[in-house]
Amino acid sequence: MGDTHGDLQASRVVVKTYLPKNYTVVFLGDYVDRGPQSRENLDYLLALRETHENLVLLAGNHEMYPIESFRPAEFWEGLSPSGREEYGTALASLPLAAEGKGFLALHGVPPDVASLKAFEGIETGSPQWFRMMWGDFREKEGEDLGPFLGRPRFGSGYFFRVMKTLRKHLLIRSHDPRAPEWMFGGRCLTIFTSSAYGRDRRIAVVNLSGTTRSCADVELVTL
Repeated sequence: MGDTHGDLQASRVVVKTYLPKNYTVVFLGDYVDRGPQSRENLDYLLALRETHENLVLLAGNHEMYPIESFRPAEFWEGLSPSGREEYGTALASLPLAAEGKGFLALHGVPPDVASLKAFEGIETGSPQWFRMMWGDFREKEGEDLGPFLGRPRFGSGYFFRVMKTLRKHLLIRSHDPRAPEWMFGGRCLTIFTSSAYGRDRRIAVVNLSGTTRSCADVELVTL
């Protein structure tokens, strides 16, 4: 699932449809802000995670407000200081990425590191962490395309080099409503599962028993 941004209905539909079955359900972050039921959405997912091992909640930039503030942040700004501390502590331990045979899933852009094992050493607030939370892709030649509104942007050269280093074929990400759904020859999927941006609420389904290589191995489902 891509960003839900307070879209509790989307979360409930996916949980009801897939969680009781033989699926692993991975959320790519951004559970709060922009939508009308941010707190309800976040509380619902955090509670489910305690009882369902096949539910994975990744970190998005909107969960990291106590570390890197931004606007709009109506969820965080509506909390008391103690509420900010409580949620900040609960969300600080969210994993940054998930991976399977052939694919990598995260919120923004993969870090420029030597291996997947190196993800464990990425420090919160570091440049590598920042690109995972805030980075975007553009289907242009080059590596570092420079920031836009404070968000680092990367081109095809960076994508193909880093994916080769990490030995992954397909990237599944969210974060950027301006990005086309597919980029880089069908090897980079940007997906959203929120009504906040006026786009179709979509999820991606992959077969974890096989190797995922490109768009041909992904089923996109509209809620």
